[in-house]
Amino acid sequence: MILNHLLGIYDRLSEAEKKVASYIIERPDDVIHYSITEFARIIGVSETTIYRLIRKMKFDGYQSFKIELTKQISGAKTFPSTAKDAFDEYIDQIRSLIERLATTLKKEDLQKVAEWVVESQKTIFFGVGLSAVAAEYGSLLLSLLGLPSFYYNDPHAQVIVATGLCEKDLVISVSHSGNIRDTVKSTQVAKDVGAKTVAITAGVNSPLSSVANVVLYSPVARFEKLEFLRGNLGELAVIEILFRVILKKIYVEKEEHLEGLSQVLKPKRYEDEQR
Repeated sequence: MILNHLLGIYDRLSEAEKKVASYIIERPDDVIHYSITEFARIIGVSETTIYRLIRKMKFDGYQSFKIELTKQISGAKTFPSTAKDAFDEYIDQIRSLIERLATTLKKEDLQKVAEWVVESQKTIFFGVGLSAVAAEYGSLLLSLLGLPSFYYNDPHAQVIVATGLCEKDLVISVSHSGNIRDTVKSTQVAKDVGAKTVAITAGVNSPLSSVANVVLYSPVARFEKLEFLRGNLGELAVIEILFRVILKKIYVEKEEHLEGLSQVLKPKRYEDEQR
């Protein structure tokens, strides 16, 4: 998908290329009517800049790009209009995210990672900033299943832990952009010592995806020119789906464990008193 691809590579584009990408993302219905000369004049960049971005999306030329863009937006929902209030706009964004998961996430990759989680002696989650929240969530979900799992959000601790891993261990690194140096470095160290590595990211062909054995691509939840304003709902959704795949795979053998956990947690809840 062109829009998903642009969102995934946006952070690694030049400033001129970002102008082109932003316009395509925000106004795809207009772009399909422009010649490359008109498009360049409207947004104030050279035709070469537009052509360079198109080549990064693996198109041979501007015409083939427009034909594919026309196909993809025909009858499809585009990004919400700014005329909507914040509530309606965000609801639409969440709905769009769920729909786009089907195009970014591959079932065979999910199954492979699920198998690795079950077979590994421990699963380590890496993440910093907002991605650390998703990493902690993933570690907690696996712990609920009785699977050895830990998470680290400090870059120094990540490298120290990664150095001591082996081929029986699994590292799942979470980064929305896939462009965070610390996360990439920690993942590379883990891979170098023989651990299996998985990336959960929206960053298409990002530095993080290049050092992972398997990439679970998440959709970008919302287009924001400022990276720190982008949410991590996509990564959380991928982790939730991965958890469900694992749960289905091992439910029978873990049923007794889950029943026992339920009993342990029961006293921590308030119960309605009979009056």
